[in-house]
Amino acid sequence: MALTANNKFTFLGVLVAALVIGLVAWSYHKKTSNTELVIGISPPFANPLKVAVEEAKQQGINVKLVEFSDWNTPNITLNHGDIDANYFQHQPFLDNAIKETQFKLKALDKGVTTHVGLYSKKYHSLDELPDQARVVIPNDPVNQGRALLLLQQAKLITLKNPENHLSNLQDIAANPKKLQFIEVEGPQTARAVDDADLVFSYPHYLRLAKTIDPNDALILDDNTNTRYSILFVVRDDYQQQHPEKAAQLEKFIKIYQTSAKVKQTLNDEIGSKLWFPGWK
Repeated sequence: MALTANNKFTFLGVLVAALVIGLVAWSYHKKTSNTELVIGISPPFANPLKVAVEEAKQQGINVKLVEFSDWNTPNITLNHGDIDANYFQHQPFLDNAIKETQFKLKALDKGVTTHVGLYSKKYHSLDELPDQARVVIPNDPVNQGRALLLLQQAKLITLKNPENHLSNLQDIAANPKKLQFIEVEGPQTARAVDDADLVFSYPHYLRLAKTIDPNDALILDDNTNTRYSILFVVRDDYQQQHPEKAAQLEKFIKIYQTSAKVKQTLNDEIGSKLWFPGWK
């Protein structure tokens, strides 16, 4: 059917109106999505952060948490600019990641610091550990170094440089029990407790995996500094490129650090004696 002149004008008017409405809606969506903070996290850190998200919402700060199951993707995604920040790693891990990838990332602020421990379902003390016991440790350079320092603290091995937090298996000077080391990805250490003789792991991952009570460590690290504090990490240029969002992110971090509800959730999720604030 042919359109008359009046019908054409009517049709064009409707089309223009539809376009205007569409542009307004798109603009609103873009504005809304641009004001939302997106933070990449590891699952064990989720619940305390969710509490902070709810409190931040009451102050007009919208935060979306995106969970990653590994320790590589959060930095890749952040470096690409797909998220505003991530929260899963400590400074030695970040330093090593930047060294290996040349990513332009930096720590914005500190979160919690957790102790680490050696765990076993087969033995009730380190003295019971037999020769050639199978010991699970992380396979990444930084957390493997942390595991070896704890094994040295437990007097199970001796390192060539007792102070080197980046030691690896080749840096073991003495291994009197001839321990057999099994290297796995850090998050998987919590699930290895059922099979190995001894496992180095993290209370928050053990709590999530429900494989063993995090308080039942045969030994905990005696570290009380904040070298291993979990960091809120952003791109190097984030504050310059996104000053308003950076300000919102800093407010969110302050909520996380000071909220009584967040503190209680951290106690519930990790254990009150197994973490301490890295920002103090």
